[in-house]
Amino acid sequence: MNKSTQCLQQIEINGETCHYYSFEGLTDKYDLSRLPFAAKILLENLLRHADNDFVQQQDIDTLAKWDVDNWQDTEIAFVPSRVILQDFTGVPAVVDLAAMRDAIVKMGGQADKINPLNPVELVIDHSVMVDVFGQADAMQQNTAIEFQRNNERYQFLRWGQQSFDNFKVVPPGRGIVHQVNLEYLSRVVFNRPEQDNLLYPDTLVGTDSHTTMINGLGVLGWGVGGIEAEAAMLGQPVTMLLPEIVGFELKGQLSAGTTATDLVLTVTEQLRTAGVVGKFVEFFGAGVNELTLADRATIANMAPEYGATCGIFPIDHQTTDYLQLTGRDEKHLDRIKTYLKAMDMWGTESQQNAVYHSRLSLQLEDVVPSIAGPKRPQDRISLDTAGKAYRDWLDLQSNVKQINYSQDKNSFESEGGQSSTLLPADNGDSGVPCQYDGKDFVLKHGSVVIAAITSCTNTSNPSVLIAAGLLARNARQRGLDVKPWVKTSFAPGSQVVTDYLLKSGLNEDLDALGFQLVGYGCTTCIGNSGPLPKEISQAIHQGDLSVTSVLSGNRNFEGRIHPEVQANYLASPPLVVAYALAGNMKIDIATESLGNDASGHPVYLKDIWPNNQEIKQFIEKSIDSAMFTKRYSDVYSGNKDWQALDVIQSQKYDWPDSTYVKLPPFFDGISTQIPEINDIDNARCLLKLGDSVTTDHISPAGSIALDSPAAEYLQSEGVSPKDFNSYGSRRGNHEVMMRGTFANVRLRNLLAPSTEGCWTRMMPSGEEMSVFDAAMQYKKQNIASIVLAGKEYGTGSSRDWAAKGPALLGVKAVIAQSYERIHRSNLVGMGILPLQFMPDDSVDSLNLTGEEQFSIPAVSAGQKTVMVSVVDKDNKKQSFEVKIRIDTPNEFSYYQNGGILHYVLRNLATEK
Repeated sequence: MNKSTQCLQQIEINGETCHYYSFEGLTDKYDLSRLPFAAKILLENLLRHADNDFVQQQDIDTLAKWDVDNWQDTEIAFVPSRVILQDFTGVPAVVDLAAMRDAIVKMGGQADKINPLNPVELVIDHSVMVDVFGQADAMQQNTAIEFQRNNERYQFLRWGQQSFDNFKVVPPGRGIVHQVNLEYLSRVVFNRPEQDNLLYPDTLVGTDSHTTMINGLGVLGWGVGGIEAEAAMLGQPVTMLLPEIVGFELKGQLSAGTTATDLVLTVTEQLRTAGVVGKFVEFFGAGVNELTLADRATIANMAPEYGATCGIFPIDHQTTDYLQLTGRDEKHLDRIKTYLKAMDMWGTESQQNAVYHSRLSLQLEDVVPSIAGPKRPQDRISLDTAGKAYRDWLDLQSNVKQINYSQDKNSFESEGGQSSTLLPADNGDSGVPCQYDGKDFVLKHGSVVIAAITSCTNTSNPSVLIAAGLLARNARQRGLDVKPWVKTSFAPGSQVVTDYLLKSGLNEDLDALGFQLVGYGCTTCIGNSGPLPKEISQAIHQGDLSVTSVLSGNRNFEGRIHPEVQANYLASPPLVVAYALAGNMKIDIATESLGNDASGHPVYLKDIWPNNQEIKQFIEKSIDSAMFTKRYSDVYSGNKDWQALDVIQSQKYDWPDSTYVKLPPFFDGISTQIPEINDIDNARCLLKLGDSVTTDHISPAGSIALDSPAAEYLQSEGVSPKDFNSYGSRRGNHEVMMRGTFANVRLRNLLAPSTEGCWTRMMPSGEEMSVFDAAMQYKKQNIASIVLAGKEYGTGSSRDWAAKGPALLGVKAVIAQSYERIHRSNLVGMGILPLQFMPDDSVDSLNLTGEEQFSIPAVSAGQKTVMVSVVDKDNKKQSFEVKIRIDTPNEFSYYQNGGILHYVLRNLATEK
């Protein structure tokens, strides 16, 4: 008898016989009640795939034993039930699959061997930009512009939908991937009628780091790089070290006046401080029962911000109530409850005896109104200190400018120049006079120029959206209005949001304050905030002003929201509206007035803040199941523009001449033979970077600067600047993406210390040039390159191009003090060697200038460390030991093959 069939059991549910893989065979040897909820999901996954070569009995026993006191690194294979994509990261994934079809045919195989084996769903949500705002037809105009810009990409995705099995596309304008996943795509428990009604937990990986939002529904899933997701589509397991699981106990309930956003910012701060990178976080305790499903999803969404692989909640009555509200089948709800109770995986009671590697706790009453910024989600600020925090930050920025000015002035005078009496913008309140939309005002430091209700994080939660609408209503009743310099926008993650705001009537109040619907998509949170009005932009540059944005998103990294906005703050939707009324971050919003009413009396935030009971009443009378059923009944059909796209049906893609989708060179010259791993000899440092370099810094995102290598390429292809679109929209074209790699306007390359952006120095000449130009010269001279970095290298989104781009630039290795989980695995997946300094070592302690030559011997399977030899410009030599961060045997196979897709392609090409 096969290993897996030994634990196959049957169960009757509503007269229907279902089958499932039971823990029964393990309960005689192990106390499985000690396992956290997430560990039970992993254990079931191993049992169900026990007959495959990648599952070992000792892995099952190690997981079932759950000995946290004698924890050892154990590699396990995880097979997700499905894969979810968004269009920015999904397009390159489909491009790679199409390229693999071309390659496998050249290798003598069949094109249709390249097909997803598990369900794959792609939601187009990252392409709409806020070009038009503050008017009734903003969404219609933005959608028309979106289709005009992205026609070639959308044609390609429609081709993929028709050509690949198990691949569905949710067209533009339907919602944000994570909210659509929560409201419609999630199964919670899979039921396979074709496999004797086999039941098993819904699990997934996604090409967006905020895939973790589905953990709020008790579904285990997390973000991976596109290359890992592609491998999962093609039947490869995700190999991973058995994770440590941190238990996070929630107690009590939130106080009046606090929101789920305040809670998640508090949780993010606490978990970042505790350090949970690479770990699972599991929430438990009585406080969990006090949170709505939407509150749980808000917390789960921001797992990447607190650094965890995932932040998962149990499945209980809140889950099934939510599934019922969102229109799921009643019979399936019975299957979910009956199956999970049979597995002892139902509710917080299944966690009562769980043993965690460590525990944290939070009293929900201790949560206070908060925002986070100016450039990291974990930098929480209590609302009552927000004004002071911004003013302190501004003072710091002013001091830095003064220092830089003094240094530049001294250097200029020493070369015979004449000093100027003009300093960079000071920290005063003089500002710059400005006229826009028929109104005169003065733009100052701290002016809020973007206020965006956006992102899946908060627009999935009716409590904060209803609160925003009520605050807008109350503000209007007191005669308040948004300041004229604020670019306002409202981009919910689901069409259902529009329905319940319309039913409540609160849409009229939001519209009146400029928060008209601009589209259903990520918009500002992903950097698609669109251009500022030219009058505002000119004033910012004229006064060298430090202006701000406030958004209800999950990311506020440097250069992400808008290149002209230096300080960006995450806040709840009602606080976004409040800051749009206040107009400046310098204001102590908790104590200073937002403006005066018609009688000239000051109006304070407390005067217009809605109470919890009113919010609850509006939710109860405004939201019903029929809204979800109606909106998702034709979710894959798309509008007339989508349906009119001209697509030719074929197994292989025709690769038309396009600046959006282009055949990548990843598989050029590939053969069935595995290449040898070579030494890295006399490599040059392409970039020397500090701490907390994010994938936003590494991977192209946002707008394409006019003076960038990517802009030069597009113009050479006949694309005018007005049609550049964004880096994200052109992720299917490697020529654009490799030129945008390391081109973030806020990137600071310490090898070129006086610059920001895409600059480096070519060695040994020291000539300053773009990173792309230097990389191409190194490649032309057959010189390998490396990257030196500090702590938390690769923090942020699960961007495959943060690894693909460096690989195409010729980067062979990265040496950093620490890595974010997703990016490290993506480097391996593209054949780049991730190395880590020993605990007491760093770029600074080893006195590495980046001008040296670096040599690294070829690494072998199972090798833990390697010596790096360095020769500086004066021919002085040193060597230091580094850790090899290839963490599993499977990862070494990927590295040996030159990447995970090369590994899969060779296996499929030689498969009989």
